[in-house]
Amino acid sequence: MERKRLDFWQLFNMSFGFLGIQFGWGLQLANMSAVYERLGASPDEVPLLWLAAPLTGLIVQPIVGALSDRTWGRLGRRRPYFLTGAVLASIALFFMPTSTSLWMAASLLWILDGSINISMEPFRAFVADKLVASQRTAGFVMQSLMIGIGASFANALPWVLGKFGVVGNTPSGIPLTVKYSFQAGAVVFLLCVLWTVFTTDEFPPEDMEAFKRAKAEKHGIGAMVSEVMVAIREMPATMRQLAVVQLFTWMGLFCMWIFFVPATARHVFGAVDVKSDLYEKGAAWGGTVFAFYSITCFLVALVLPRLAAATSRKTVHTGALLCGALGLLSVWLIHEPNMLILSMIGVGIAWASILSMPYAMLSSSLPVERMGVYMGVFNFFIVLPEIFAALFFGPITRFFFGADNPQTPLYVVMLGGICMAVAALCVQFVQDNDLPHAVETKAPAGPSARPVAVSGR
Repeated sequence: MERKRLDFWQLFNMSFGFLGIQFGWGLQLANMSAVYERLGASPDEVPLLWLAAPLTGLIVQPIVGALSDRTWGRLGRRRPYFLTGAVLASIALFFMPTSTSLWMAASLLWILDGSINISMEPFRAFVADKLVASQRTAGFVMQSLMIGIGASFANALPWVLGKFGVVGNTPSGIPLTVKYSFQAGAVVFLLCVLWTVFTTDEFPPEDMEAFKRAKAEKHGIGAMVSEVMVAIREMPATMRQLAVVQLFTWMGLFCMWIFFVPATARHVFGAVDVKSDLYEKGAAWGGTVFAFYSITCFLVALVLPRLAAATSRKTVHTGALLCGALGLLSVWLIHEPNMLILSMIGVGIAWASILSMPYAMLSSSLPVERMGVYMGVFNFFIVLPEIFAALFFGPITRFFFGADNPQTPLYVVMLGGICMAVAALCVQFVQDNDLPHAVETKAPAGPSARPVAVSGR
């Protein structure tokens, strides 16, 4: 079946669900550490409580990808998973701020993360399913735009509610601004995904009988696990090369996410005592400037397709990662708080590309009958650095920098900048089947056989 180019509003409709997904992620990232602490978690317990996100992603995404590759029904292939994940995630978001104990919150976070992963993974494959090869970059960039908007609103909502006079805490000590933000997020998440489900259709398998035979041959948990293992073993060269880029990229991001706020308080504000007003002021400002990378992300996302068309996806991603590296490394030189905004603008440029260019390059190299499972496996190279950071950053920093070194957060942010620079170098070794050099060839018969781009160099 021939795919037609979609117009702006069709791209908007198919990506709008990602705004809701990112709204849920943004609320979680910005608030869950504080929720845990208010429910009694000690600082050294918080990283382990965050393991829910990477572990669920590691398990859920490839499984959902494999399942969605061989699903077809009234709602299509990917949309049943969007909807199921959205319903479960909305329930978890609604009840999360009503938690009365630490383990209730931790259990709900596992449910929330698992549900978000059920919704999120098929969205990546959805773009490759729906769009012709020449439009996939624009499709993934539209997702970046939605992610930037969703994160910006999620980060701002508790502050906005406070400005409108919402005060007080739940019986467990969770601020009402956080409670109402999570419950609003539950509604936003569900409505955004419903919008995509009911405004966007999917293409059926071209050979339904062949699809049914393939599905019958691959039923059961054992067959599904085997399919994931085979996919890993037969990973295309471009995906292996991008995996190295992703590992360094996301290690750099986790260095920033975990240590940027304390680095701001200690290095830029000069705070010594973590219980001082100066430290609290610095930490608050560090969290506030994070909003600037989300804002930059959705502004930069608007121009990325044109830049990629004028140069190449590799060139754009290399330049963006270098902007992120410079943004993090510049913190060493900054002692004026407002200058941190420039650092976050650099990170925001990188973030816009991180959320789109690797997936655009990846989609051109994958066999269409395994699009879902490979998009899930690709998530390994995001969650593995996150698991490493949660388990080992504490011991590593104590070993190299000392147990009580006040400059440790700054050093780790610098390490994050170095990791992004290495990722930018690694992009040069990626074989991108970029569109100006691609030819069309017939894909193998399968659940969604169609022309795919292969290298014509």
